[in-house]
Amino acid sequence: LANATFVILVRNHELPAIIKSLKQMEYSFNHQYHYPYVFLNDEPFTDEFKEWTSNVVSSKVEYGVIPHDHWYQPDHIDEDKARANRDAMVRNGVIYGGSVSYRNMCRFNSGFFFRHNLLQKYRYYWRVEPGVEFFCDVDEDPFVFLQENNKVYGFTISMYEYESTVQTLWETTKEFIKENPQYVANDNALGFLSDDADGESYNLCHFWSNFEIADMDFWRSEAYMKYFEYLDSKGGFYYERWGDAPVHSIGVGLFARKDQIHFFKPIGYRHEPFQHCPQGDIHRKGKCWCDQRDNFDYQP
Repeated sequence: LANATFVILVRNHELPAIIKSLKQMEYSFNHQYHYPYVFLNDEPFTDEFKEWTSNVVSSKVEYGVIPHDHWYQPDHIDEDKARANRDAMVRNGVIYGGSVSYRNMCRFNSGFFFRHNLLQKYRYYWRVEPGVEFFCDVDEDPFVFLQENNKVYGFTISMYEYESTVQTLWETTKEFIKENPQYVANDNALGFLSDDADGESYNLCHFWSNFEIADMDFWRSEAYMKYFEYLDSKGGFYYERWGDAPVHSIGVGLFARKDQIHFFKPIGYRHEPFQHCPQGDIHRKGKCWCDQRDNFDYQP
């Protein structure tokens, strides 16, 4: 086994939805491997939540509260400016445009979850969310796969971000790179992030980060930590609505080699409204129960 855990950010009222995710994770994968689970929340979990969740899994569980400074909007944010921008997003119909708690979550997932004291002892993680589905038998241990092949990031779905949520993210990233060129990896995945040879603009591509199997030591690295702190100082998590998906994708796309990023093709997965359903022989081999016609992959 690898040094790994599941990481689940969830609220008490989401108990029925997370039970569904846990049952499918256990059935498809973890009944064989018994990796531990770490549940995180910005308030304490109830006894009922702990009893139910610990009862449906086959391994150790731990429950943690997120430190205040890792979750709430930091003091350096100008709330009047942030509120005006939220209101404008609501008027323009931007999804989660008016939500502060959604922004807290994006910032937490971008730069803090891997710093939680319950996660310090682990290197690899698999992010699981309430109400997701896992469609296939996962017989090969993805954590061991990452470790043995020196991969740092694994995904199942990639897509475009809403441009209105990340208007200055790429410009801010370019400023950081200009000041810190030493962090950019040779043979990186810039070609995934930009359609320009020189990386002038962001094409909005990102890995859909509600599913991630990745190496927390990459997020803990000097390059990514400095990058996150730079982004955080600029306030875009609150003045705009920078998501952890584009932030993680840009971070791994620039600071890791492209051969360290892996598409977990055999892992069937759904997070409403999209799913990755393995095709053909992989579908048969994995005993998958998703409809192959409903698949969000690029099909040349």
